Amino acid sequence: MPERVAVVGMGQMGSGMAGRLKEAGYDILGYDISAEQRSRLAGAGFRMAASIKEAVAGRSILLSSLPDPRAVQAAWLGADGIVAHAEKGALCIELSTIDPQTMREVAEAAASRGLAVVDCPVSGSPNEARAGKLILIVGGDRRDVERAEPLLKLLGNDWKYTGGVGTAKVVKIVNNMMSMGNVLVAAEAFALGVAAGVEPGKLYEVLSVSGGRSHHLTKRFPNALKGDFSPGFKMELGEKDLALGIELGRSLRLPTPTASTVRELYAVALAEGFRGQDIVALLAMYQQWAKAGAGSQKK
Repeated sequence: MPERVAVVGMGQMGSGMAGRLKEAGYDILGYDISAEQRSRLAGAGFRMAASIKEAVAGRSILLSSLPDPRAVQAAWLGADGIVAHAEKGALCIELSTIDPQTMREVAEAAASRGLAVVDCPVSGSPNEARAGKLILIVGGDRRDVERAEPLLKLLGNDWKYTGGVGTAKVVKIVNNMMSMGNVLVAAEAFALGVAAGVEPGKLYEVLSVSGGRSHHLTKRFPNALKGDFSPGFKMELGEKDLALGIELGRSLRLPTPTASTVRELYAVALAEGFRGQDIVALLAMYQQWAKAGAGSQKK
């Protein structure tokens, strides 16, 4: 019989991973806090539960992919959550980008009920989740990681072990601090180049092979040049991850002035109406500023 898997959190990433595992032959039962999302996914062919309790009953593997620490705490530690209702001995894989302390609290509570926990934040887009091309950052007891390996290999062929539970969340936070900064600097520089008279396509052609290029420049800017800011990674999630990095720094009494500045500019983008759009919509924000500056010069 196919292995029975529950997926808690069926947003863009969770449903992408669930689709990948379903296609590989796993018996998938999903749950999302949004009734609208549950209905939409049921219409798309997913079996959906009405509660976490229903989702995890009789399931040997549990995945959670949630937007923030508060959602993780509610889903795992609430009276109707994963820890309260999961089958003893179940393997639980936590895929969200959250702070390491919340991850450790969740793992400790789960272990007290005989659950195995793997800390596994992911890097990549919903399309990459669906195609099994995510980068996986994996922490936890090596025996639990080995047990999870067949499933992890379906989600991504490139994954790195970081140590105990919580270490993978640290690496993901640090990675995202770098990524958000890369996109911001690229957007600012690109908008400046265009404002100074270089044709956008030509500017991208040169920058994409020059020393200032980054993974996110070559991945996201081709869509941005078409005016396509549909979310692979939403602006508000970028701001949230930067805040996680800043809070981690504070907990260690390590200043993070660059991340703090970057986070403020993501907050500006949210205030200016780019919520729900991809982080590369930072370019559109700078383009608006460039137009406003050009207009003021003509007066």
